[in-house]
Amino acid sequence: MKCLLRPFILAALTLALLMPATAFAQEEESEKLNTFTIDAELLTRGEIRQGGLPDSEEDNDNKAQFILERTRLGLDFERTFLKAHITGQHSAVWGQAGKGSFNLYEAWAQLTARNGLFAKIGRQVLSYDDERIIGSNDWAMAALSHDMLKVGFENDQHKLHLMFAYNQNSESVNGGSVYRDGDKPYKTMANVWYHYQHPRVPFGASLLFMNIGMQSELDAYNNKSHYQQLIGTYLSYKPSNWSAEGSFYYQFGRNEYDMNISAWMASVKGTYSPSDQWMLTAGYDILSGDEFFAVPPGGNIGLGLIQHKTIKGFSPVYGSHHKFYGAMDFFYLSTYYHGFTPGLQNYYAGVCYKPISKVSLDAAYHYLAIATNTDNLDKPLGHELELSVSYTPVKEVSLSLGYSYMHGSKTMEALKRVDNKKNLHWAWLNIIVRPRFLQVKF
Repeated sequence: MKCLLRPFILAALTLALLMPATAFAQEEESEKLNTFTIDAELLTRGEIRQGGLPDSEEDNDNKAQFILERTRLGLDFERTFLKAHITGQHSAVWGQAGKGSFNLYEAWAQLTARNGLFAKIGRQVLSYDDERIIGSNDWAMAALSHDMLKVGFENDQHKLHLMFAYNQNSESVNGGSVYRDGDKPYKTMANVWYHYQHPRVPFGASLLFMNIGMQSELDAYNNKSHYQQLIGTYLSYKPSNWSAEGSFYYQFGRNEYDMNISAWMASVKGTYSPSDQWMLTAGYDILSGDEFFAVPPGGNIGLGLIQHKTIKGFSPVYGSHHKFYGAMDFFYLSTYYHGFTPGLQNYYAGVCYKPISKVSLDAAYHYLAIATNTDNLDKPLGHELELSVSYTPVKEVSLSLGYSYMHGSKTMEALKRVDNKKNLHWAWLNIIVRPRFLQVKF
């Protein structure tokens, strides 16, 4: 699949290098206007978990209580055709040994031309469509950002983005091009995203193609990569007081163990707002899965297991998973027992009530089940109920409080190693402060 990378690289470099200087907005010296901004995000979240995401089977009866913090400091520069942004990020648990982690979350520069062409290079956050496949995953303390070159074209009706990333552990030639245990979950990535928005009808359609290169796990000393692809669409229709959304994605290619991939997912969602205060939501997600454990070539994880050579379990790769499959994050943020992937069905409904503009009350219900027929296991996983309230006293401050309860089935107990006879609880309090320290124009 290496040949698939070449047109992306060529197109990206050609657009980036050949954007003519005359296309950029021209200004008289007296009309130059620069804006420099310093802002921050201070996030603190306390959580209480009982029965959710245990570290081991013995931890099911224990209650976990902790406070998380994330601090971001951002620098922005903007001129007519030039933007630059840098964000430093620190995240930790209160009292954590080693003082948590500090990293450069964003560091990018973007040039934009009058005719809609642009080029953006550096560490950047990607957010596309509903963030199911590519998103910021901002609920996680570390969140997601990517080191890449992105070029494209945008106007009121069409958007086309080409993305290319190539990750390496170091600049050392002794290691060749082997990429293991790096900061990013992939070695190479080349994406194409196209979005069409009708100018007079509230209809939008997106097409996405991804080519992801993973370091081979079969030989620790070679430079071989295996490439998997994803192709799909996201559609939305959003008139005045109701909306409909749907998506379909198909994965193929080979994974890091050189196994064939043939997986898919589909989703549909409807929203209705009878008034400015109420919003009703319902939807269904299905992600394909495997009927048996996937055993790599030459591998063995026990007797009586059926080895198959094709992975049918869909992976939502780099999306904001917390938004979709239940707030307790049992699915796609954590794995099933021994990495088994029987897929997922998610039936859900929710209601949002805003008594005043600064307060929002939300309730949601999920019925969860696996997507495949497995021996000795029924499909239902359980029921999850979610309640939350958010309050924004001023634009710089937001507070939110949530509680989730899940009653798991015997299938949930077997696949996730949680006891279906125990109550699975999760409660949290989230506080975000976003001060702007400075903004100057010169």
